[in-house]
Amino acid sequence: MKAGSNLEKILTAGHFAFTGELGPPRGTSIEHVKEKAQHLIGHVDMVNITDNQTAMVRMSSWAASMIVKELGLEPNYQMVCRDRNRLAMQADILGAYAHGLRNILCLTGDHQQFGDHPNAKGVFDIDSMQLVSMVKKMRDEGKFLSGEEIHEPPKFFIGAAANPFADPFEWRIHRLAKKVEAGCDFIQTQCVYNMKKMREWIKMANDMGLTDRTYILAGITPMKSIGMAKYMQSKVPGIEVPDEIIKRLQGVDKKMVAEEGIKIACEQIEEFKELKGVAGIHLMAIEWEHKVPEIAERAKVLPRPVMD
Repeated sequence: MKAGSNLEKILTAGHFAFTGELGPPRGTSIEHVKEKAQHLIGHVDMVNITDNQTAMVRMSSWAASMIVKELGLEPNYQMVCRDRNRLAMQADILGAYAHGLRNILCLTGDHQQFGDHPNAKGVFDIDSMQLVSMVKKMRDEGKFLSGEEIHEPPKFFIGAAANPFADPFEWRIHRLAKKVEAGCDFIQTQCVYNMKKMREWIKMANDMGLTDRTYILAGITPMKSIGMAKYMQSKVPGIEVPDEIIKRLQGVDKKMVAEEGIKIACEQIEEFKELKGVAGIHLMAIEWEHKVPEIAERAKVLPRPVMD
């Protein structure tokens, strides 16, 4: 498949990727999207545009993707299975590609009961694994899920998510293998704090040959506060925050906790650069986009490669 996305070109050229994330606003403000995006331009290879994250209504992913694309920032168009059936999904995939979007991230989506419309009907017509497979079929075979021909198929670079930390741990690598088999070109992981378990997961991925078939981007979310760290440790399913992280944040002056959180993130990035099987970093600086330039500089991932 001819490289169509900047991320794809960077990864296939063997560069260590550095991607970011942007949550669309809960309103119609284009300026809100532009303001966040300005901090990312020139510092990341691509930016995830979330799709009703945490099951809260926001500007649509494809619309916000179009805004950042006009600014010269490559979007990663997210699509969750919670809100659409296969007809709507395939229609949106065609439309997004027609408007110049070249990356797609296929997700199940946070359950609606956790959002602002807990009584909304969850669609889940297909799951994230089937969504990956459907996009691949559309791209490589030029066919809809029904088997009908597509005129000028969408040639997306296909991504999926992986959580190395959910229970049972032994099953996580087999779930990754299924997504690779379904056709994902790259993987973005859940935010990593338990480096020991992440090393084990990556080693299994290497041993199974999965890292030869897909690009794995390790998820990084800097801790802003001790409260954030404790909340993620106790309240967020699928995230493991070791006690050492909490103790380390508690061991510095209160005014320096955010600084220590950034320092931890940069140390992780340095290790991932050397870890076989990790092709890049996905930085999720949640509502902290203005810190991305500083983190990128301190993590020594600048300047970003410019691809033709």
